[in-house]
Amino acid sequence: MTKDEIVAEGKEKMRKAIAHLQDEFATIRTGRATPALVEKLKVDYYGSEVPLQQLAGFGVPEPRVLTVSPYDKGALKAIEKSIQASDLGINPSNDGQVIRLVFPELTEERRKELVKVVKRRAEDGKVSVRNARRHARQGLEALEKDGEISRDDLDRTEKELERTTHEFEAEIDTMLKAKEHELLEV
Repeated sequence: MTKDEIVAEGKEKMRKAIAHLQDEFATIRTGRATPALVEKLKVDYYGSEVPLQQLAGFGVPEPRVLTVSPYDKGALKAIEKSIQASDLGINPSNDGQVIRLVFPELTEERRKELVKVVKRRAEDGKVSVRNARRHARQGLEALEKDGEISRDDLDRTEKELERTTHEFEAEIDTMLKAKEHELLEV
């Protein structure tokens, strides 16, 4: 592997860590209805576990109401059961065609708990970014040890890697602030 390939791989791993964190943040409830809260739920559909997004369409007619419209009305009960078993803490109402989920306002205490969860996940994201940096550094040091790159080249590349790491960490901090603001907004 060349120096450039190692750096590119490290940056790609950092980008994936950011994308994963965005997905994680999307599943954290903020008092607003969003399909991201339920679309990954596994539903027992004729004996196999299927993500809800493959079985139904979603709508948000009001800020705190999410509608789930199954493509196959036979899946209605299974979808309802899956939502009840999830950790959303919401009771679905079913009119035979569509499942309605009404999200209650978050209490102040629950908002603070969710902020802690978000901060923990953001820190996990930063750890992933740093692990990608460490892995890339090890690859670069191996190249230097094998004589494929010079010490100056190694130092220069490590500084670039460090700069990139700080940029990704800053992006995580920005995402965290936005999600925190969203959670604490009443």
